[in-house]
Parts: sequence; C-alpha cells; structure tokens
Amino acid sequence: MPEEPPWRLADHTTLRLGGPARSWVRAASEQELVDAVTAADEDAGEVLVLGGGSNVVVADAGFPGTVVEVATTGVEADVEDDDPTCGGVLVRVAAGEEWDGFVAQAVERGWVGVEALAGIPGLVGATPIQNVGAYGQEVSQTIASVRVWDRVLKGVRTFANAECVFGYRTSRFKADPGRHVVLEVTFQLRQGSLGSPVQYAELAGALGVPLGERASLADVRAAVLDLRRSKGMVLDPDDHDTWSAGSFFTNPVVAPSDLPPDAPAWPQPDGRVKTSAAWLIEHAGFGKGYGAGPVTLSTKHTLALSNRGGATTELLLALAREIRDGVEAAHGIRLVPEPVLVDCEL
Repeated sequence: MPEEPPWRLADHTTLRLGGPARSWVRAASEQELVDAVTAADEDAGEVLVLGGGSNVVVADAGFPGTVVEVATTGVEADVEDDDPTCGGVLVRVAAGEEWDGFVAQAVERGWVGVEALAGIPGLVGATPIQNVGAYGQEVSQTIASVRVWDRVLKGVRTFANAECVFGYRTSRFKADPGRHVVLEVTFQLRQGSLGSPVQYAELAGALGVPLGERASLADVRAAVLDLRRSKGMVLDPDDHDTWSAGSFFTNPVVAPSDLPPDAPAWPQPDGRVKTSAAWLIEHAGFGKGYGAGPVTLSTKHTLALSNRGGATTELLLALAREIRDGVEAAHGIRLVPEPVLVDCEL
C-alpha cells in the first residue's frame, strides 16, 4: 500500500544516504508486490525494488520513480519437526524476511548450511541476486530454487539452482538487472547439530578447529558474528563504521600473471585466481580510516566506505573513485563496486 511522504531513501539504506523518491509503495504480501511493480511498469515509470537497503548507493538527487519496498514475510519448512534423522529439509522463505533472522532460526532449528552467513544485513530476496557469501559459504550452495516475477514475460517463474547461473557475487538475476523481482527462495538444508566443514582459515582459527573440520551450529554463528563485529560489519546505529554498504568492492578474479607479488591468491576452476580487494587497497596506500571529512574508509576494515555523519553520496563516490584509481595505478587491477548504484555512477 502507498506510504506517506516524505520518501527519503537515506532513511532506508544502511549508508544513510540518498535523496527522495517520487513515490513509495510498501508491499506486505506477494500479491501486493507483484501489483505494485506491474502498476509502475504500466505507467512506464522507473521502479526500484528495495529490500533492506544494505547493498545500494542512491544518488543525492534521489530516485525519480516508484520505490517498491519488499515487506513480505513467511518461513515454511516441509517437515514439521526438527529431527536430524530426517536428513534434510526444504525451507521456503519469503523475499522480505530478514536474512540474519532466518540464519538465527536455521541455527536454532538445526538446519545446516547458512550458519557462516550470520550477521549479513538485508533481506532473503537479495541473497540469490548477489550470490551472497562469507567465510567459505555462499547461498548458491543451499538454494534449491528461486521464484520470481518476470517483468518482461509478466508472469511468475521458478528457476532451479542450475538455472540461476550462480558465480562469484553474481547470478542470472544480477546479469539481467531489474527484470526479475524475487518473491521467494527455497533452501535445501541438512539437519543436525554440527555446521558444514569450516572452509575459511580465519573462522577455523576463531573456532579453534582444523580447516575442514566441523563445529556446532551455534558456535559457528557466534564466531562469525564476533569476526564481523570486529570489522564493523554488523549493523550498529551507534557505530559509524557500520554506516556503510558492507564490502564496497568485490575481490578481483585475475590471471595468475596479473597477480601482484605477495598478494593472496585462491585458485579458481577456470585457472584464474581470486585475490583480496582489501589487500590491494591497503598496499596501494589506503589504510583503515583513510579520508577526510564525513566519508572515510572504515576504521576497522579497508573494504568498507563509511558515512561518519553528514555525508553525501557524491562525497562517498569521490572517495571510491580515488581508491579504485589508486589501486589500478599501483597494481594494474581495476576494482569493481559490489553495491548497486542507483542513478549515480562511479
């Protein structure tokens, strides 16, 4: 249903940046979500489907169209009890459910496979678009299917995992921006008390287990939350380091010959290597807290650009350009932004 003005995007993004929207609709049901997007499309206006606002950078001038806020709810498992002897569970989750809330519920109920993704802000519907991942897990490892509203074909479609074309921080939905409005995500999760084998050295160290071993679901979630807090990656209204869009740049995937000496490297199936954007930034001369005025790098992690209060989107983008260009000059690698840029350019 339509909301009352003013519709200021800064009030709905974790960066706390962005000007006003022309109009705003809050969709609390799947039908309201489809109807709102369809009505805006029929009016030939621009549409911004907004979830938790954690992965968007909105222009200071705002958005000259309709913002459709996803507020749908519902978590439905195909088994009534949480008996680990059942082996597995299919869980259908509405796009508007809070992601970390779903992770907490999964850990509590003994659903295995998303425990290392704790503390990530945003809604469930955004996770397949970016193929959200952290600490050795990605949602593509547990997503069974994604149900969407196709704005081109004007109908509901369901994509099985293999049809989602998942890659590192990408999917068919990101590759064709704006076409698919995620309605529901179905996860296929194992049942048990132990998490998946730990695949990330930092997390293994925090848990005190060897790489590849398992720890309890609750311990994994708690360790991940502690690690994320230490990097300013768990939302806290009193901590300006968390006034960010999380990791602003993706980790580059390059040919081995393009890798700077001593840079971290993780081999990829296609023969290339993934390296650390944070390492590149730091070794290009941009340390924690770099910047002057209301926008700086986080004082806890060089991969986040933070609003220290009173910032503007243009100031944020200016710092992002300085870092991107500085890394390219130092290492010959051009960083790519991870957040969606709305009516603004890097």
